[in-house]
Order: sequence, then C-alpha cells, then structure tokens
Amino acid sequence: MKLAFVYDAVYPWVKGGAEKRIFELGRRMAQKGHQVHVFGIKWWDGADVMEYEGMVLHGVCGKMDLYVQGRRSISEAMIFGIKLMPHLAREKFDLIDVSVFPYFSCFSVKLISVLRRTPLIFTWHEVWGEYWYEYMGKPGLFGKIVEILVSKLTSRSIAVSETTKKGLGSLGVSVKNVYIVPNGIDLKKIGSIQPSVHKCDIIFIGRLIREKNVDLLIEAMVHVKRSMPDVKCYIIGDGPEKERLVGLASGKALSDNIRFTGFMGTDEVIARLKSCKALVLPSVREGFGMVVIESFACGLPVITVLHPRNAASELVDEHTGLLIKPDVFELAEAIRLLISDTSLREEKSISALNRSKDYDWDRIVRKLMVIYEEAL
Repeated sequence: MKLAFVYDAVYPWVKGGAEKRIFELGRRMAQKGHQVHVFGIKWWDGADVMEYEGMVLHGVCGKMDLYVQGRRSISEAMIFGIKLMPHLAREKFDLIDVSVFPYFSCFSVKLISVLRRTPLIFTWHEVWGEYWYEYMGKPGLFGKIVEILVSKLTSRSIAVSETTKKGLGSLGVSVKNVYIVPNGIDLKKIGSIQPSVHKCDIIFIGRLIREKNVDLLIEAMVHVKRSMPDVKCYIIGDGPEKERLVGLASGKALSDNIRFTGFMGTDEVIARLKSCKALVLPSVREGFGMVVIESFACGLPVITVLHPRNAASELVDEHTGLLIKPDVFELAEAIRLLISDTSLREEKSISALNRSKDYDWDRIVRKLMVIYEEAL
C-alpha cells in the first residue's frame, strides 16, 4: 500500500503528540513493506525530499512560526495548505491520511483526492466547537465554521479518543463512521531505557502554551513548598508561554524548586520520567495525552484535571493516578499525597504499568491497517 500522511509539523524537528503519532505509525508501516510518504513543512536542512526511518519526507515549504502571540498561526496554516497541493498532486497514493488541525490543508487534500480518486481519511486529535470563542473571541466564529466545513469533507474519520469522537458527533458527523484509534507507545524501547541520574519529585512534559495550564502547577508548588521545602519539579518543554512561566516561578521564589529544561529527546524524556514520582498534567485541553501513557509505561502515576476538553482524563482513574478539579489547592494536595505516601504511589505504579500494555504501537498499527483496507 502506498500511503500519504499530511501534517505541517514533522517529528523529530517538532515534538508533539500528532507529530509523534505519524512518525511511529509511518515507520512501522514502512517496516512492513508499505510505501509511506509524509508531507509537511521542511523543518530539516538539505534536500526538500529525503528518506527518513524508511519513510519519504516531503518539505512543501520553508520553515514558519507555528505560533504567533501564543496562538496557532492562521497565515502559516493557509500557506502550508496552498503549497501542499502541487507536491501532493505529483504522485498517486492508495490512501491519504491528513491530521485535521490546522484545517486549511484538509481542503487541499480533498481537492487532490477528488482529482486523483484517492480514498481520504481525516484524523482528528481534537474538536474545538464552542472553545473557538474562548480561544479567539468573536473571530472564533470563523474557526468554528471552518471546523464544521472540514467535518463534512470525508465520510470516514479517525478520532484519537472518545472525547474527540463525541465532539465530532456535536458537529453533526455520524459517529458510526468515526473510528477510535488512540495514540500508542513503544513498550520495548521504553523498557530498555535506564532512569536518569537527575531525580525529582514531579514532572510536567509538554508544549508551553496557555491551555497546558502550567501556571496552575507553579501556583500549587508554592503551597507544596510550605510543607516540603526541598520539593523538586522539572518542566520539560518549550513554547510561547515559557518566558512568562519562568518569570512566574522566579517571582514566587521557586527557582530552586522548579527547573525548566526545554525540549528533550525521547530517550531522555523517558529517563527523566523513570527518575520521578509523579507526572502532573494540569492541561484543560488535550486531544489524547500521549505523555500519560508514556508515564504509565514508566510506572509513573499521573495527576490530571477533570475538564470536558481534557481527553487525558479518560486515561487516568483511581487506580493509575488522581483526577482533580483545576484548582490550585486540590493540585497541591494531590502532589503532596503522591510524594509522601510511598505505598499508595507504588500501588498506582503497578496499575499504570499494566494499563500501558493496551497502547503498544504495534497493536495500534494492526487496528489502523484494518480501517485503511476497508477504505480502499
């Protein structure tokens, strides 16, 4: 099968759940003999088209900022969508799988799929709906309309979580044509990585954007520090909120307790997870939450928030972590509990390890290939 994945951000040059998903699925499919092409922004140096991990990467345009003033760039999304068309039209594929956000590329892919008579599947990581108004104010109406229009472009969609599937239903999509295919993890590789020598109590991993709610974690650390003055926290990631968050931590006299590391390679992230006691994911908007199942595979319980747009809360229960309201005091108490109660932490660690077995990438690939073959 000759497959094309479309997404503007490309792993490992850009690190995030959607990028990692395409990378892991694509290279495994290539190992099974399929021809896998990935169309994205040219984040790498050298030729526009190159082979990487058995896949063919197509750089359709030069590097651009994905975020402007803390929000996804509309101009970047439009330029990528326009530049994509001639590159994608040069070859005939058996199937095209496009990651929906940031939307404009979906219209280009739809046109190519019609002209080439190529089956098309949209992969949805999130559905925003009314959140568009919170994100953009009144102009959010435009984003909401575009999202609805995109949902009508194909009869087959993949959602990475039940939360996302329900969101598609709210847009009027027939849920019988929506398949849930979650993100996965490489259990064998994770098991081979040794814990880092850099130990800490809690850890956050993710892009530093407003919706990740990292300031809630920093505020909670103020209260944790009162009873645990030596508490240590790593914040791993980068993004438009970093400067503000570093300033917030410094202003709260937490410079000795919180360390901002920037992005790290996958192996180092896993090593850091294995050297901590708990992952904190205070995000109020997650399409899936890949870092949660990575933490599970490292035997790490997870604290996350109950919020209708946080699909990571589907993964965490009383056996694998703690679900809390997005409240500073609740988060502080949850952190103190998992740090101080060794037996509780070990009990949740065992459950987390067992849960992680459901998300092995090889299992995910087999499920996805069945859907692809039905679409042909």
